[in-house]
Amino acid sequence: MQSYAEILGADGPLAAHIPDYAPRPQQQAMADTVGRALDTLSTLVVEAGTGTGKTFAYLVPAVLCGRKVLISTGTRNLQDQLFNKDLPTVSAALGVPVKIALLKGRANYLCRHRLDLEEEEARYDGSSMAPDLMSIRRWAQYTKVGDIGEVSDVSENASIWPRVTSARENCLGVECKEYSRCHVVAARRTAQEADIVIVNHHLLLADLALKEEGFGELLPGADAVILDEAHQVPDTAAHFFGVAVSSGQLSALAQDLVAESLAVHSRSELQSIADALVKAVRDCRLLFPSASGRLEWSSKPEQLERVLTELGQVLEDLVMALDAVGDGSKGLENCQARATDLQDRLAKLSRDDEEEGIRWLDLRARGFSLHLTPFDVAQTLHDFIQEGARAWVFTSATLAVGEDFTHFVSRIGVEEPETARLESPFDFPNKALLYLPESMPLPSAQPYTRDVIDRCSPILSANRGGSFVLFTSHRALTEAAVYLRESFAGDSLILVQGEAPRDELLQRFRAAGNAILLGTSSFWEGVDVRGDALSVVIIDKLPFASPGDPVLQARLQAVRREGGNPFMEYQVPQAVIALKQGVGRLIRDNNDRGVVVICDPRITTKRYGAVFLDSLPPMPRTHSLDEVTQFLSATSGVTSSACMHE
Repeated sequence: MQSYAEILGADGPLAAHIPDYAPRPQQQAMADTVGRALDTLSTLVVEAGTGTGKTFAYLVPAVLCGRKVLISTGTRNLQDQLFNKDLPTVSAALGVPVKIALLKGRANYLCRHRLDLEEEEARYDGSSMAPDLMSIRRWAQYTKVGDIGEVSDVSENASIWPRVTSARENCLGVECKEYSRCHVVAARRTAQEADIVIVNHHLLLADLALKEEGFGELLPGADAVILDEAHQVPDTAAHFFGVAVSSGQLSALAQDLVAESLAVHSRSELQSIADALVKAVRDCRLLFPSASGRLEWSSKPEQLERVLTELGQVLEDLVMALDAVGDGSKGLENCQARATDLQDRLAKLSRDDEEEGIRWLDLRARGFSLHLTPFDVAQTLHDFIQEGARAWVFTSATLAVGEDFTHFVSRIGVEEPETARLESPFDFPNKALLYLPESMPLPSAQPYTRDVIDRCSPILSANRGGSFVLFTSHRALTEAAVYLRESFAGDSLILVQGEAPRDELLQRFRAAGNAILLGTSSFWEGVDVRGDALSVVIIDKLPFASPGDPVLQARLQAVRREGGNPFMEYQVPQAVIALKQGVGRLIRDNNDRGVVVICDPRITTKRYGAVFLDSLPPMPRTHSLDEVTQFLSATSGVTSSACMHE
């Protein structure tokens, strides 16, 4: 067999198969490291800088290893790219046929049973969603896989989708009349027969949590698990290994109770209980008329306990009513089981046991969720990773703080894994410039956001390409959007997160070529804009998590109880990884050029600032605005000639 250096080299099969292929030593080194982990069934943590081509670096060993491999990604978009493009390309180039399967969460597949229920209820009630329902019914007649992403004429955010897809709570399993045609069952069967299965972190971690609760394992067994965008894993795991009750779950139960009763009962028999459940949910949200975001459990109003008690009583009434019905309807039995489960969850949330984790509330405009989040998921993840002989590969562009992987490794509970850190092959010393403006006030000063815009306006004016302005809070984003539109003299299109869906904003940004896009958290990572369309990235503050976040506060207290330094051991490493993600938006291609602006003066005035600077790519630094504008004047018009294939 050829070495990975030969396979991924200039004369290898990938270069012969892919036009404008650009070999990279870093990619070859990563493939060799991943291949060794797959062969020896060991654990590897590898950071691959932007442009390394980490996707091909793990796909080539995955295709050649002859083992069953599970690949987990951070997003469904990356899942689709792997399944539809990257894996077929690698398989064809290597001449090694492999069976691949794409497996998504239940909510991504049409449920034929729930579609029938929704149509029945629409006939009974009439429905404003009738046009969407008709489109879905037409599609349901010919779809083979039932992936709702196939439906182009119904918005992905349409309210009809939760009504015609299933969740674990409302799935009827083998007793469903549509079980033989179930799209989820078919997807799972295909995955069981595949050599390589592509999932996402939410599905992987939900499956691990469900297995822990005694449910059947959804994901097929694998000899190796590769987790891309692995920096997201600890926080995603904390969500799935905790306890939560949401207004959406409760409202869906009320809705399904009515829908399932239509087939076997008159609506009036269970309607009053469904109405009481809806009222209890509404009463709970009304206790917080103006609040939003995350709140500490200790700050909840006294009335919340009474409302939650009433909610528990409604759920108990529902369980007893369905006991009395006793007609053997699997759908109503399922509603009863869900009500019992929600009762149990409410009881856990209401207990006053600080050892279990942090209790908190998440309030949104039209709903709420109550949470019990474990302080630490490291031990839980450790137990899963140690279970059975299996290779584990964790990879991302942002896992290390400087050269140190301690923070990430401690959060996933891995003991002494092999680690590797591969620098980006991009020419940062000549293609990028880091501007650190002098005399900026501290971020706590007022009006700091206006100072950021004032200081950066000359850069926005001088930039002939596009600019990202990234904020650490929605409040700063909103303030900046108003002020920039009032004060900016340039003629660039200004796009603001929240004014349109993210994909639409990015499409307009790329098309404009010289737009200014203001974004917060979701634009710091997973966004890929190449060429002149993005040549400036401005970051307002070092991305420390909000100090008012109750989950963060609980984790910091846990570090403090263990005798550690929560700021240096948790807050700084987390912020470093987030900053690396934001800075990583700039250089996405071999010939990209541009400027990163970090406005926060703490990066140069505080001792911990050196940790941030040492973790960034090797860009020259400047305090001179003239140097920035001169650099930008030389940047415009550069286009990419060589493709840096993943």
